[in-house]
Amino acid sequence: MRELTHFIDGAHVAGASGRFSDVFDPSTGAVQARVPLASVEEVQAAVTSAESAQLVWGSWNPQRRARVLLSFLDLVAKDTPNLARLLSSEHGKTLDDAKGDIQRGVEVIEFAAGGPHLLKGEYTSGAGTGIDVYSMRQPLGVVAGITPFNFPAMIPLWKMGPALAAGNAFILKPSERDPSVPLRLAELFLEAGLPAGVLNVVNGDKGAVDAILHDHRVKAVGFVGSTPIAQYIYSTAAANGKRAQCFGGAKNHMIVMPDADLDQVADALIGAGYGSAGERCMAISVAVPVGAEAADALAAKLSERVSQLKVGPALGGDSDYGPLVTREALDRVAGYIQTGIDEGATLLADGRGLEVPGYEKGFYLGPTLFDHVTTDMTIYREEVFGPVLVIARADDYEQALAMASEHEFGNGVAIFTRDGDAARDFAARVNVGMVGVNVPIPVPIAYHTFGGWKKSGFGDLNQHGPDAFRFYTKTKTVTSRWPSGIKEGASFVIPTMH
Repeated sequence: MRELTHFIDGAHVAGASGRFSDVFDPSTGAVQARVPLASVEEVQAAVTSAESAQLVWGSWNPQRRARVLLSFLDLVAKDTPNLARLLSSEHGKTLDDAKGDIQRGVEVIEFAAGGPHLLKGEYTSGAGTGIDVYSMRQPLGVVAGITPFNFPAMIPLWKMGPALAAGNAFILKPSERDPSVPLRLAELFLEAGLPAGVLNVVNGDKGAVDAILHDHRVKAVGFVGSTPIAQYIYSTAAANGKRAQCFGGAKNHMIVMPDADLDQVADALIGAGYGSAGERCMAISVAVPVGAEAADALAAKLSERVSQLKVGPALGGDSDYGPLVTREALDRVAGYIQTGIDEGATLLADGRGLEVPGYEKGFYLGPTLFDHVTTDMTIYREEVFGPVLVIARADDYEQALAMASEHEFGNGVAIFTRDGDAARDFAARVNVGMVGVNVPIPVPIAYHTFGGWKKSGFGDLNQHGPDAFRFYTKTKTVTSRWPSGIKEGASFVIPTMH
């Protein structure tokens, strides 16, 4: 069995707390590794290393830092097959999906390599007589990211790429469920020329999170995970004087207008609802067909496609999706299915009890489909985070719009229609942070910003795009005047530019 480590000051460091967590192979159900859970002292050691290393890294010019990111991209490209297999073996997503996880992270690193442009300040010559005003963006110092299990490559890269490009040192606390890929990424950054200590990885649980939140040397914290934890981290970080961007749960709707191509819609829903076993914050989990005719037709098409899905081991090669990440996750989602039945939803496909030959102890759940789900049901209100898709019917467009807008989560939403007026109206009016028009998973490309509204996001600035550089830097504004030789005497009036 593998014994994992922390990565502190440019080296692998064995855990010293005496506490460990098991890392499973979700496809087989077997324990494949142990990961140490950091003590407060271990987190503090990582912060001390980062604080020292940042002084050097932050003094490098932005172009020199960008070259390290470019070298890192070359190394990741060469190591992608290994990274993808490692990711699949610990998370359970298929190999192709794992490569997509890595690629979406790489795209943000590519964007962050343009940091020299994004870090430019503003300049005004002659703002007043003999006075120039300019601003500069400077790194915060030591910043941290607390990232979830469902994207063990993408979200750490989303956090660390802009932070490092801006001249900060970074503490990463990845999920203890699949920590091997983050550790490997740290190795590759070191190989790319990142000075030792600039990037540290500390594995752990709530104890490590609290140590980060209460260390005054950590100036900002980014988080992705469940809403209750996002709220906790956001409020605790703020109470300790830190910046925070925290992203929580989701319940993403797809509005299906009567004029939509239902074959296209059904294919989009199958991929967006069941891909990665539904363990995506941007998964579509609620289909909202408008009108009874469209709803009946969509339910029939989805039922047919669901019956054809192949669920199997992550590295099986022909699986549409793999297992859930842990036995606890499997049991939790199965509990939601039973709750849906108990509350009166119509079960069209039940994924419970699935056994994959040769992998009987894996954490598998077949695709599950509900119809006639109402807005007061638990499976509509709460994030299931599994391969469960529900159909919640709407009588008309306004009702469908209200369902997405009034839900407590506001991460992503999609509308499928041939009507440009309806699409434009929906995009403008829906109370959700990210909108797809005939796009089932509306994750913005790297140079736009990613972030949900309402209980899906806490903080003023979002992930990647220009917002990331705003979040990881502080602005200093300089007002400059050089003596002209004229004696003006003391002035007791507030300065103005005239």
